[in-house]
Amino acid sequence: MSKYNLIVFDWDGTLMDSQARIINSMQTASAELGIEQRTSDQIRNIIGLGLEQAIMVLYPELSASENTKLANCYRHHFFDANALASPLFPGAIELLQELHSKDYSLAVATGKGRRSLTEALEENNLAHFFHSTRCAEETASKPNPLMLQEIMQELDFSAEQTVMIGDSEYDLEMANNAKVASIAVSFGVHGKSRLLQYKPLTCIDSLSKLSQFI
Repeated sequence: MSKYNLIVFDWDGTLMDSQARIINSMQTASAELGIEQRTSDQIRNIIGLGLEQAIMVLYPELSASENTKLANCYRHHFFDANALASPLFPGAIELLQELHSKDYSLAVATGKGRRSLTEALEENNLAHFFHSTRCAEETASKPNPLMLQEIMQELDFSAEQTVMIGDSEYDLEMANNAKVASIAVSFGVHGKSRLLQYKPLTCIDSLSKLSQFI
């Protein structure tokens, strides 16, 4: 790992366990609008995409205006009407502290919206660890490589110096598209066999093992 100076993390399913809140918010929003329900597995599968793109995958039959309406209703339930917690995964803080102490440059590339990421960083006192963050609403959604490319350009690192860490095929495919190495984590939304198809450096089942690998 010594050649990798920039470590880019996905957020949901990689550092934070937000599956339950995301699934509940989407199911509640669709029910409120009278839209056919999607299963927990169907919703879990799109975690990592930008919200509008995720809705397009779940509900390709919706018009653009209906997509926007569902997205807004989802945001209301996620931010203002949902008591489900979104805890950090065990070892997340310790891992970030260790990497920070070793002078790695750290970044976040996430399908979350800016408000959601900002609140998560502030609530957990993590913002100072990251040199750059990108959200799907600010750039192209995964697996488009633009998010990673913008981070590398901002922080002046090459693809060869960068590694992406994520729990979904969208993270790993984005890394491949940007010609960036990746590390998969199997405790998030997509299983190990699915992640290994994208040829990550390794696939780990806890953040403590990621610390050992790095």
